[in-house]
Amino acid sequence: MNKVSTLLLTAAAVGVLAGCSGNASADGQPDKITLDYAYYSPTSLVLKEQGLVEEALEDEGIEVEWVLSQGSNKALEFLNSSSVDFGSTAGAAALIAKSNGSPVESVYLYAKPEWTALVAGEGSDIQSVEDLKGKKIAATLGTDPYIFLLRALEEAGVSSDEVEIVNLQHPDGANALSSGQVDAWAGLDPHMARAELDTGAELFYRNPDFNTYGTLNVRSSFAEDYPEIVEEVIAQYEAAREWTVANPDEAAQILADEAEMNLEVAKASLARNDFSNPVIGAEHTEALIAAGEVLRQEEVIDADADIEALVEELLNPSFTENLE
Repeated sequence: MNKVSTLLLTAAAVGVLAGCSGNASADGQPDKITLDYAYYSPTSLVLKEQGLVEEALEDEGIEVEWVLSQGSNKALEFLNSSSVDFGSTAGAAALIAKSNGSPVESVYLYAKPEWTALVAGEGSDIQSVEDLKGKKIAATLGTDPYIFLLRALEEAGVSSDEVEIVNLQHPDGANALSSGQVDAWAGLDPHMARAELDTGAELFYRNPDFNTYGTLNVRSSFAEDYPEIVEEVIAQYEAAREWTVANPDEAAQILADEAEMNLEVAKASLARNDFSNPVIGAEHTEALIAAGEVLRQEEVIDADADIEALVEELLNPSFTENLE
């Protein structure tokens, strides 16, 4: 089993932790659907705050439940265990799950973010990726910051064997950096923006092209059984996205309240997201293939895997075609 397969599948034995669609009602609709919300997906916070999905499904008698995902790895665990029906992840994290046999599909883009960078503490002598040799780096396995770290190391000619990667959830990684337990951190917003503004942490390596897109994922069986529910949820995500674009200050306040952070931190985090295009297209395929090739080289994805085929199986553009 490869480096992250156990991480992505650990929740499978837990059963239904948060209550997903479960049983269908007499009319063939689910009694309940469960969505995740995440601080790295501001539109999911707007969606939850405004009760858009609840309002849209009220007449059909479908209950809506929400579960917090602390990272892509947690969202994928929830999807694998049927604890959520809709999970928010980075595109490359979903690709890892797909390579491990997870029956998930990416059906919508909630953002094109620059949500990760490599971060060092204030006054650190780490100024470049090359300086990471022999250092401890916090990262959450199976997430975009972890993948970003691998791509940055590969670009700089530094082997992952030359560093020590410490597997910590995103907020724990930020805390480990500020307390000096690690030398660097593969950061994720909004925790990264908070570290920048509150502790003077420095983003010493940035590369927007190494950030994969924020994708909304569903299990293939759910998309097949309830395509109209998927369409309705996406329609409400669209309403939340358009509201976020039109009301950035209010959206930042929602993020600040949910994540219990300073408003200026929330604004800095939100500003690193591009919400202009929710439609899955060729550029997203290319970005995932590039990420997948690095993951295969690092043996995170099996060496014999057909990356292009995996990406094609993962991305389902049919639900966003009418949004263009």
